[in-house]
Amino acid sequence: MAEATARRRARGTGGGAARRAERTSTAVETARFIERNIPNFEVLTQEALEIIEHNAETVLEEIGVNFVNNPGALARWKEAGADVQGERVRIPRGLARTLCATAPSQFTQHARNPDRNVEIGGRNLVLAPVYGPPFVRDLDGGRRYATIEDFRTFVKLGQMSKWLHHSGGTVCEPTDIAVNKRHLDMLLAHMTLSDKPFMGSVTEPSRAADSVEMCEILFGKQFVSEHTVMTSLVNINSPLTFDDVMMGALETYAAAGQACIVSPFIVGGAMAPVSVAGTLTQVLAEVLAGVAYSQLIRPGAPVIFGAFVTSIDMNSGAPTFGTPEAAHITYGAGQLARRLGLPYRSSGSFCGSKLPDAQAAYETANSLNMGLLSGVNFMLHACGWLEGGLVSSFEKFVMDADQLGTLHHLAKGVSIDENAQAMDAIREVGPGGHYLGCAHTQANFKSAFWRSEVLDYKPYETWSEDGARDTVALAQVRMAKLLDAYQKPAMDPAIEEQLNDYVARKKASMTDSFT
Repeated sequence: MAEATARRRARGTGGGAARRAERTSTAVETARFIERNIPNFEVLTQEALEIIEHNAETVLEEIGVNFVNNPGALARWKEAGADVQGERVRIPRGLARTLCATAPSQFTQHARNPDRNVEIGGRNLVLAPVYGPPFVRDLDGGRRYATIEDFRTFVKLGQMSKWLHHSGGTVCEPTDIAVNKRHLDMLLAHMTLSDKPFMGSVTEPSRAADSVEMCEILFGKQFVSEHTVMTSLVNINSPLTFDDVMMGALETYAAAGQACIVSPFIVGGAMAPVSVAGTLTQVLAEVLAGVAYSQLIRPGAPVIFGAFVTSIDMNSGAPTFGTPEAAHITYGAGQLARRLGLPYRSSGSFCGSKLPDAQAAYETANSLNMGLLSGVNFMLHACGWLEGGLVSSFEKFVMDADQLGTLHHLAKGVSIDENAQAMDAIREVGPGGHYLGCAHTQANFKSAFWRSEVLDYKPYETWSEDGARDTVALAQVRMAKLLDAYQKPAMDPAIEEQLNDYVARKKASMTDSFT
């Protein structure tokens, strides 16, 4: 009975105070996760896919992967039938793929507001914000180290963003809080300032355990044991290395039935070969090993096939984004993920620009569109990314989040029902007329076209009189409007009190560490 009560409260409707707060709060419209009605773009032939899959199995069997500082992982692999020599694990051909077969092809991540639940996999696309930058940038303050207040501001913007389905994880790295404690404040912000789904901590296995415990307070322990309430990012140290920190987090989450993105971190020419086929071979080998390992921990644990891919500028060594080669790899990895029967994570608002300028716009547009067309199911970094991932930009967050609306509308495909055929309109207007006043236009104009909430469509004279503002200035205005309208989503006060108490006790039990 107590678990059932906790579960009802955690799903956003428990307690009279929460219900009263909900009735007086501002309704925030969030679009449902994208369900594609357009085909995926596929660049690899059947023969090419089979060659890459064969070569990936050869890599696992002959070269192997390293599981470092992790005796437990080595023991699990040995028991499963792998050849373990030192920290090198060589996986017999077919073993990893067989283990991967128990991972679900689609799963639900639950939010504390059930209307915000997302389906990850299949034909779906879930959009989540930028992850990981230590710096932030805005029009007034420029570039600076991120703080917890910056973090909370991003969470509020994410909550207010119509086209963003997910609150994300480390939307920026709050450097004013000790490294060993900041995950607690970040999780608390996601849980209390947003009612969208969120990500857990992976920077140390004990912090993953803290994430699970906080979710048990939020959702109820029984609910967490039976449902996925977190998706978390587990990066592979490419090439072919699985470190104990990331694998420790994966072990914690998999054992708890929580989802992990198993994601190679690929900079072509540095962490992988310069060729598309060679990079895809390594990506597939690493994902096969990582996903298979999650299934050794708990068969059926939800996992996402990840591919963070960029190329490198051979003159400066800097990563480059929005390039044709990255697109080919992203498209090809999508095909490999679908053949493996796993949800797919890739793409985002990637750019190398230092400012939210034309370079940022070109590279971001390329990256977002290739994500949609490649069949991505979970798009991390969908808004706010700047300077190769070093900076979370407030204005770019708003600009990108606005542009995510185009992905929603593109993914709808082309309707061919009777209304869409518009034959009555064509008959009504006839030769030489116009459609502005016809009945079909009047009936459909409100929903016919996507419209930006940031970009300027005014005539030159009006735009000039309004201050001749560029897109960044308009995004700053939009950001202020969103934050001014923000209201904290309703939450059972007893659960919020328990979360605050948990964070306070945990932080008090540790001395500050900045390493």
